[in-house]
Amino acid sequence: MEFQLLSGDQIRQLTDCQQVFEAWQEADRIRRRRFIGSMRWVERNGSEYLLRKIDRRERSLGPRSVETEAIMTGFLEGRARNSDRLAGLATRLDQMAPVNRAMRLGRLPTIAARILRRFDGADLLGSSLLVVGTNAMFAFENMAGVQLSADMIATADIDLLLDARRSLNLAAMSAVGNDGLLGILKQVDRSFELPRARSFRAANRDGYLVDLIRPQQRDPSADRSSTGLTDVQTDMEAAEIAGLNWLVNAPKVAATVIDQRGYPVRIVAIDPRAFALHKAWVATRMDREPAKARRDLAQAEAAAAIAINHLHLSFDASDLSALPAPLRVRAADLIPADETAHDAGTNPRTPDW
Repeated sequence: MEFQLLSGDQIRQLTDCQQVFEAWQEADRIRRRRFIGSMRWVERNGSEYLLRKIDRRERSLGPRSVETEAIMTGFLEGRARNSDRLAGLATRLDQMAPVNRAMRLGRLPTIAARILRRFDGADLLGSSLLVVGTNAMFAFENMAGVQLSADMIATADIDLLLDARRSLNLAAMSAVGNDGLLGILKQVDRSFELPRARSFRAANRDGYLVDLIRPQQRDPSADRSSTGLTDVQTDMEAAEIAGLNWLVNAPKVAATVIDQRGYPVRIVAIDPRAFALHKAWVATRMDREPAKARRDLAQAEAAAAIAINHLHLSFDASDLSALPAPLRVRAADLIPADETAHDAGTNPRTPDW
């Protein structure tokens, strides 16, 4: 399995961009949790009261006093400092984007990146939703400091695994609102539509697909897990897929990757070892199309090589114990013997004459 290793300059640029993005994310979290909405003074019955408004709800923080004046001052000054910090970091990311593109760091399709940013901003990514399928490989190659061949990662869709075991927190419920998951997709591209109500698949006018999937239950009659992110009748409903229970229970990884426009985005996906084993299993299914099965196996081998040779992870580790033993023994078939002792993708030491 051959990989193109990132150069020292690429790694430095990627690291710098990730650090700026992490600072922007933290400032944005503070904005959403402390400075969302507004405050104002309102006169009632001859006295002034401080009101805090978030969305359409407004509540009183008490009559005007030294304490409420301090609350108002702290809110306004803190919001101004936060806004200034966000603006500075956003400008820095704008400056880094063309450099990232020039250094060929931009990998993730732009539409996928915009979708993931919306989910991340709604506190859904990594909690209720996980990235599975080909897009997870962008996280794996980023973690390893390598780049895979274009045909290995080419994709025109994104698969999202619904973890129905976790309920939405208040922040996520507010972000999702009354329009559900489809409403978030429409914030990215208004052309996203479902072919029918409660479909598992949304598509935009360019044919980009977003699939919502969930584990298939052994006993459908006893299945009480949620089939969608919300109960909105016009929202998406997850399709049941066999074998996904392994992925829900597998370790998770998070990585900041660069999209094709040069901007960073966070991906939360399943562990590359679990990905490799699942893809290898899918490739052996009798109902899998031969062309897709070959690609599944190639992706399985690439993810396994990244896990072992670059991330130094073991398929015998206890954190994979939730996966069935017959699945784990497939690991030996995924790594060729001559790739276990050295990096598969050493950079050439001579120019490409």
